[in-house]
Amino acid sequence: MCRMDRKAYLEAIRQRYRSAVRSEKKRILDKFCMICGYNRKYAIVLLNKRIKVRRKTKRGRRSSYDNQRFLEVLHRIWKASDFMCSRRLKAIIPLWLPHYDKLYSPVDDEARNLLLSVSHATLDRILKPLRLRRRRGLCGTKPGTLLRSQIPIRTDSWDIDGPGFMEADTVAHCGSSLTTSAHP
Repeated sequence: MCRMDRKAYLEAIRQRYRSAVRSEKKRILDKFCMICGYNRKYAIVLLNKRIKVRRKTKRGRRSSYDNQRFLEVLHRIWKASDFMCSRRLKAIIPLWLPHYDKLYSPVDDEARNLLLSVSHATLDRILKPLRLRRRRGLCGTKPGTLLRSQIPIRTDSWDIDGPGFMEADTVAHCGSSLTTSAHP
């Protein structure tokens, strides 16, 4: 008997075994062990095992922050504030809402109340998937050992009239790649 057949046979007799009296349980168990080749104790465990029912819905409370309008406004304000951290974002949301109403469209009362009452920890949970998708810019700066060894560091006199050396940091606006490409 293959595994699938044994499983189907187990499902067929499980309910009958549970509702049977002791003497009938013994006969059902003997027959089940003989047909499937299971050890008696293992067969008892299988027959008494509760069937796990998979839930299609998530357990717990339903999230009150799954309002689409709330999420849309939050994402736009977060993006406009240059991806600010949640503690600062929480503080600036009341300041940005009037400007959002003028620039895009008025925010309905439900979404406005959610935006004003959301905590910074909840903002972190809501924005976490977006933070993971958003890549940071790449840095093309390498330590400048050539200039560092040539520039003397003097702390005695700050009255310097003539120009000297300077180190500057560069910003690469090339997306996710630092390789140079020939632009036509």
